[in-house]
Amino acid sequence: MPINAADFAHVRLTVTDIDRSRAFYDAVFGFETAFEAPPADADQRTKDQLSFLFGGVIYRFGGGLLGLRPVAPGADRHDEDRVGLDHLCFGVASRTDLEDAVVVLDDLGVAHGGIKDIGVGHILEFRDPDNIALELLAPA
Repeated sequence: MPINAADFAHVRLTVTDIDRSRAFYDAVFGFETAFEAPPADADQRTKDQLSFLFGGVIYRFGGGLLGLRPVAPGADRHDEDRVGLDHLCFGVASRTDLEDAVVVLDDLGVAHGGIKDIGVGHILEFRDPDNIALELLAPA
């Protein structure tokens, strides 16, 4: 009998520079911070309680939770042609939201493709600072 999973609970991405990635995700999406790594001078109990963050952050948004976790320095960049994550897609309500997203990305200097009609909806593709492919999808 298969597992009866109903939805995703969270996704965590491994990033090379947590400060750079937080700045990107904060500016592009403005998600609420649910959990973040404690400051270096935090007491040991707090550090132990938040050790599951591995020095990163977890954001809360309508679809669930998105975490960012730093990787060891010198690690390679993401490549969707290797085993692992291909891309991460966020849903938006309408094509107008995609048009508004183009303005946000342009204002932030984030390279992106054009809005594409894929039949069942429209997508807008761009990448985060670690080259992780991100996508916004609006229903048709």
